Amino acid sequence: MKKKRLVFFTLFLCAIFHVPAQETVKVMFYNLLNYPLEDAVPNREVDLAYILADYQPDLFYQPDLFLVCELNNLTGAIDILNITQTVVSSEFEMANFIPNSSDDLSGDQNDLQNMFFYNSSKFSLEEQIIVPTYLRDFNVYRIKLNTVNQDTDPIEIYVIVCHLKASSGTYNAQKRFEMVLDLQDFLTTLPADTNILLGGDLNVYTVSEPAFQTLLSDSNNIALIDPVNRLGNWHNNSSYIDVFTQSTRTQSGMGGASGGFDDRFDFILTSENMINNSNITYVPESYQSYGNNELESCRNRAINSTDCGTADSPFSYELRNAIHNFSDHLPVTLSLETEATFLSVHEFTPSNRFALESTIINENLILTIEASELYNQGLFIYNNLGQMVKSVQLNSDVTQQINVSDLSDGMYFLNVSNSNTNPIKFIVSN
Repeated sequence: MKKKRLVFFTLFLCAIFHVPAQETVKVMFYNLLNYPLEDAVPNREVDLAYILADYQPDLFYQPDLFLVCELNNLTGAIDILNITQTVVSSEFEMANFIPNSSDDLSGDQNDLQNMFFYNSSKFSLEEQIIVPTYLRDFNVYRIKLNTVNQDTDPIEIYVIVCHLKASSGTYNAQKRFEMVLDLQDFLTTLPADTNILLGGDLNVYTVSEPAFQTLLSDSNNIALIDPVNRLGNWHNNSSYIDVFTQSTRTQSGMGGASGGFDDRFDFILTSENMINNSNITYVPESYQSYGNNELESCRNRAINSTDCGTADSPFSYELRNAIHNFSDHLPVTLSLETEATFLSVHEFTPSNRFALESTIINENLILTIEASELYNQGLFIYNNLGQMVKSVQLNSDVTQQINVSDLSDGMYFLNVSNSNTNPIKFIVSN
């Protein structure tokens, strides 16, 4: 009897002190460098696919919100959507593509657009808002988490994507300030406890710039903060190399800037309430300049330089080389968490139920199947745009060989039906 009472009391304590499981949301902002019109580096889609695939080696690291700037057109947006659906999640969707309206009176000369892609199993897009400026729009996306209590206790975030005026000097700093004032006029129309997530290429050189000071001012209706709290004079200052995002290149002729790694231009800011007083909050220490190994020796170097990575560095040469080839900027990432429960999210696991002998393929894929339920299933191969290019019926052998000599050189992804795993990437190199 005493034993039963002890068990009951233990369960009672667990019920009292139960901590709800927390859902995690991964966010990435990326300047796409004039995509797809910038073609000095061929096949940049392959590099982006590698970056996004590397960003989610397992489900926990799978990006759910992908914010971008320097996108040129609808064709490019569809390319990006296809890539995210292939290498991240088939549940990805994109917002409506709305060309920049801020330059309508000056001949539509600005073809650098902002865009938003999201995992539709976790979020619904409720509203799109344009905040015009003299140069480029602020694109605002009001999203809602797809939670079990979304009707009675909805969780919403206003996601803002922006690209401020570039270049140094007093004139350009003033123009950035004027753009931010237009955004502040919009933010004053929202409740003070609104969840705000701002991802952008702010092009600021120091924390003292009026544009940045205005974004973070405590006098705002909604105060924004730098969640990583690395405020200072960033330009060419090795003390802040851990948050540098540009330039990934020292070689000219590739498009974009070629001055080497010496600036923090790219940011994800959050409203102050998302630090510890909201229904969705920033995960401490999750902010990253993705691909930045935080080595002082990397200052003024190309991101794929040996000075920017060691054998023990978290970001590999292969990833840094893909980043170097795709854009002159690094992506910026962070995580959010909530105690709410998503309605239904398709669960995927790392691809350890089947594996490739090698991921660099000349003629034949050698596939090892660890799970017998995958025998005799269909194997599907997709290109980096998400288009299926080959399908094969597997047999019941543990090790199987698939001829891919008919595929052109490039990056591909394969998956097996009913495997519930992330796709495996491989490269055909003849």
